[in-house]
Amino acid sequence: MLAGPDIVVIALVALVVLVLFAGIKTVPQGYRYTIERFGRYTRTLEPGLNLIVPFIERIGSKMNVMEQVLDVPTQEVITKDNASVSADAVAFYQVLNAAEAAYQVANLENAILNLTMTNIRSVMGSMDLDELLSNREVINDRLLKVVDEAVRPWGIKVTRVEIKDIQPPVDLVDAMGRQMKAEREKRAQVLEAEGFRNAQILRAEGAKQSAILEAEGQREAAYREAEARERLAEAEAKATRMVSEAIAAGDLNAINYFVAQKYTEAMTAIGTANNSKIVLMPMEASALVGTLGGIGAIAREVFGDQPARPTPPPAAPRVAAPPRPTPAVNPFAPSSET
Repeated sequence: MLAGPDIVVIALVALVVLVLFAGIKTVPQGYRYTIERFGRYTRTLEPGLNLIVPFIERIGSKMNVMEQVLDVPTQEVITKDNASVSADAVAFYQVLNAAEAAYQVANLENAILNLTMTNIRSVMGSMDLDELLSNREVINDRLLKVVDEAVRPWGIKVTRVEIKDIQPPVDLVDAMGRQMKAEREKRAQVLEAEGFRNAQILRAEGAKQSAILEAEGQREAAYREAEARERLAEAEAKATRMVSEAIAAGDLNAINYFVAQKYTEAMTAIGTANNSKIVLMPMEASALVGTLGGIGAIAREVFGDQPARPTPPPAAPRVAAPPRPTPAVNPFAPSSET
């Protein structure tokens, strides 16, 4: 049996072990422990191995300092234009000061939840339905600013507030669908009208440019035609002048060639005319040569007694030989003289 001193030693050892276990505290990562001495907060234990005074100090609260998610349930919201919608959200928060979160507010999660729900109704109720449905980022920013400002004295940091879903009434959704359809049809008609107008403008501009180019082409063609006619007239004038000078000099072959050329051109124009016609005139070559011979005789009679040029002495008169039958020759060949 154990003696009295042995029992005391064992008791002392057991007491020391109990005191050590009571004074050694291990704090896991992501948590903070508050220490109370006789019910009053003294300090906060950081993650790792920590020592406290047993039986005098105790752990007050175990605070999770990791970022946490708080699901906000669905609630009814009346918008500024008296439309009833259902909205739910999610909030993310983190404990920055464990002592303030433990001793400044009771039931921390419930407090944050009710504060978030109240501000959701306040922020969304100040907006119209169309603005509410199209500006979720604005709603999230306003909610985050308001809620974070409200929970700051509790040692809490709200990192994000997100609206998950906004559900208008069914009849309102149908009305919005019809409105959207009408707006799209209106835009389609406007775009179609604008396209038709642009097409008409382009066609008119194309016709204008075409008319301008056609007028410029006609002007250029008329200018070139007038220039060609001017060149032709100059050539005709030069040819006529040369023939006149040749006739004045007493060269009857020139007038024969000139008259024969004009005669042939006239006959060609008559023969190639498009209108119906009947031409009764001598067409054989002998008649043409005889005509040319008669014209030559007339020219000799007219110009025989006149001087050929004003400067040289007057030429001797030339007596025409009596006409004789002329064989059929080339009409453009010069006639023989005695």
